[in-house]
Amino acid sequence: MSIQYLTERYKASAETVNGWLSYQDYERVASLFLRLLGVIYLIAFASLLVQIQGLAGSQGILPVADLLTHVTSEVGSGRYYRLPTLFWLNHSDIALVAACLYGCVVSLQIVFNYWQRTALVIAFVLYLSLNNVSQPFLHFQWDGLLLEAGFLAIFLGSRSSIIIWLFRWLLFKLRFMSGLSKLTSGDQAWSGLTALNTYFEVQPLPNPLAWYAHQLPEFVLRSATAATLVIEILVPFMMFMPRRWRFAAAWITIFWQLLIILTSNHNWINLLTIALCLFLFDDRALNSVMPKKLHIPPLSLPVQGRLVSGFRCVAITFMALFILVISFAQLWMLSTGQTVSGKLGSVIDHMEVYRVANMYHVFPTMTTQRVELELSGSVDGIEWKTYRFKYKPGDLDQRPGLVMPHQPRLDWQMWFVPLHSRHLPWFEEFLYALLDNAPHAVELLEHNPFPDKPPRYIHVDAYRYTFTTPEQRQQSGNWWQREALGPFLPLPGVMRTE
Repeated sequence: MSIQYLTERYKASAETVNGWLSYQDYERVASLFLRLLGVIYLIAFASLLVQIQGLAGSQGILPVADLLTHVTSEVGSGRYYRLPTLFWLNHSDIALVAACLYGCVVSLQIVFNYWQRTALVIAFVLYLSLNNVSQPFLHFQWDGLLLEAGFLAIFLGSRSSIIIWLFRWLLFKLRFMSGLSKLTSGDQAWSGLTALNTYFEVQPLPNPLAWYAHQLPEFVLRSATAATLVIEILVPFMMFMPRRWRFAAAWITIFWQLLIILTSNHNWINLLTIALCLFLFDDRALNSVMPKKLHIPPLSLPVQGRLVSGFRCVAITFMALFILVISFAQLWMLSTGQTVSGKLGSVIDHMEVYRVANMYHVFPTMTTQRVELELSGSVDGIEWKTYRFKYKPGDLDQRPGLVMPHQPRLDWQMWFVPLHSRHLPWFEEFLYALLDNAPHAVELLEHNPFPDKPPRYIHVDAYRYTFTTPEQRQQSGNWWQREALGPFLPLPGVMRTE
């Protein structure tokens, strides 16, 4: 019996008992994850392609040119590292569209393993560039999660087990921070286990099954709320335990993500969370559940010298330490509600724009009512015509749409406007874009009632929306009922003065 054989047997038993891992046991897992990541990158770039001009183009809601001018005036020569983006070179509409199109191309390269490492770098740089110039429209947690996972993915194939641990840490951080934020927020909806009593009705973009989920008995909804807290706070610790515990954590997380997909329109964040669960398995587990005809080859790596491999190992180790330090500081901030000062606080502030170590807090507080804004325009101030959005609730008989994995940025942002006591600057800019009939901005809408001549006035009214009961829906056919709340006081309307 050879020493090599005994060593391999020891490693196998150690992985099973103590959670010790070798990168060679995760090559097919990593290969499958990269292909799934390529699909998610493709979804993100394609979704943004049909919106980017309306959001950040020259005739969009928040033009890139205005942002770059403002940053230049504020930070001067430090603008390139304070706002890292390729659009310092060219911020035209063509450049924005080209970035999205090229992002789709390199995403396909990742999927089909063609110059994959190079494609991963390009995809990260392109999406970071788009993220940093789209202002509030891309400053969501799923955008940060895609960038953080995409950054780590660049180092997959380095034959370092540290990368596997970092992916597990990312999944742990995503899940645990989401649960921790619900406890530290002090929101009575979570502490009183009533969050899901209203969640399906008030979430940003409900899907058709959300109406049915809202009708479930209260004890079911309360039990699901308690289960959510357990799955987000306790289950993540199982991700660092021995093999069978990790498998259990993975399947519980996957099951819960599938339930969220069935009842919500949360774009690709749930798909990416499921993909991250792959790192809780290993090649042996993957081979046992994958169809025999579906062959996932291991990562193909170029032959490299010891010097390059050694340098890469040192670099990955320092990167891991940096990410862990930032992450623990973020956990401390989330737990205490305090900010980190000094040099570490400065580093965290500067790293915010690079999105490689993010803080996650999914629905830390739950709003109890859904307020929708209705925008109307008029040429003479007497006859008013209503704008219709593509995805957010409007007509009462309109069935909630199935949107995911697409992310309609304008409709999603409209959900946040009534939650703020003061108007959001982007919303006022959006209203002025409607007054100008800015072509790319109005293309984000389902219906523009002023196709030929722009309105002179825009008025904003607020309505409280609730799901109908089964009896009400049977009688009227409506999915929604609403109550007029009057003009939206933070910004009831605007008018064109010229």
